[in-house]
Amino acid sequence: MGVAREPDPVEVPGSRRRWTNEAIRRIEADYNRSADTHLVPLPVPGYPELAVYFKDESSHPTGSLKHRLARSLFLYALANDWLAEGRPVIEASSGSTAVSEAYFARLLELPFVAVMPRSTSPEKIAAIEHYGGRCHFVDDPGRLHAECRELAQSNGGHFMDQFTYAERATDWRANNNIAESIFNQMRCEPQAEPAWIVCSAGTGGTGATLGRYVRYSRRATRILCTDPENSAFFDHYRDQLAGRDMASDCAGASRIEGIGRPRVEPSFLPGAFDAMLKVPDALSLAAMRWVAARLGRRVGGSTGTNFVGVLWLAARMRAAGEQGSLVTILCDGGERYAHSYYNPDWYAAQGIDVAVPDAVIAAAAAGVALPALDAAFAVT
Repeated sequence: MGVAREPDPVEVPGSRRRWTNEAIRRIEADYNRSADTHLVPLPVPGYPELAVYFKDESSHPTGSLKHRLARSLFLYALANDWLAEGRPVIEASSGSTAVSEAYFARLLELPFVAVMPRSTSPEKIAAIEHYGGRCHFVDDPGRLHAECRELAQSNGGHFMDQFTYAERATDWRANNNIAESIFNQMRCEPQAEPAWIVCSAGTGGTGATLGRYVRYSRRATRILCTDPENSAFFDHYRDQLAGRDMASDCAGASRIEGIGRPRVEPSFLPGAFDAMLKVPDALSLAAMRWVAARLGRRVGGSTGTNFVGVLWLAARMRAAGEQGSLVTILCDGGERYAHSYYNPDWYAAQGIDVAVPDAVIAAAAAGVALPALDAAFAVT
């Protein structure tokens, strides 16, 4: 009987490794050309004892918080040898993630395909196409992930899958992630360590990074996650704390673009958060308008959702006799929402009242506690 022959070794071709090295160099060079995003103080008249800051992620080259995520996803995919020269990148996104991924795909000279609902706004489509991306439309939003997998398989591409890999791709220990950046920028402020950081969840990756970083660096800062209507995250978090079977989906889609999901995504880590708040859409959009008026420029709806969280915390801190600083995220600018959040016809079509929510937010910013949210929408 002969001796079984060991199979010949299989090696990654040197040309592929050289391409990967060059791709990573290009992303790092792009990062070195970019400045950090600003930390903007915004006084809230009713709470002079509290300092409120917005981490302005709209100043990234692609205009949103998702620029950080896209960079991390591309580096993660390159390090895992999932990308190859000339092979397309596919993503399930109709919003800011697709815009940012299209930017990095163009940087690496890779084709990019954004799989999105046919109802996606023309502003988002134009932004994706501006960076050389192609939009692939589906009629059934429930088919987005399946369509991405089929496209990747059929053309030898890679499905980036932000909702699975967001929390894995980000280096949460440091490397100038959003958490480290916030704390570095706060060092010279009177109340340098924030009492709370407020963020919302789309993939859950930003919340995971913030929650992990404050624990890893042994800080007292707590993390509040704000969730819009028509999102599964809040109910999932509430059910976990109550020790019962956790909800995994909900009916409908979020009207606050970029955050909220109809199902709980793999990157959403409930343990990253110290509290969650479910925010009615009408209040999110009223808060968006309040912030935009104070800053003198438009912001997106998710920034309004975050600011409702700030107002809710401010009232609780005052009631407990606490002082301190609060940091939240200005996720993106409002230019992409001219057709919706800054269009009166959109509110009429959605059946959303404007006058009453505006009055509620104005009163909350003047120091009046938000009505009803403690009883029905908050979990700590």
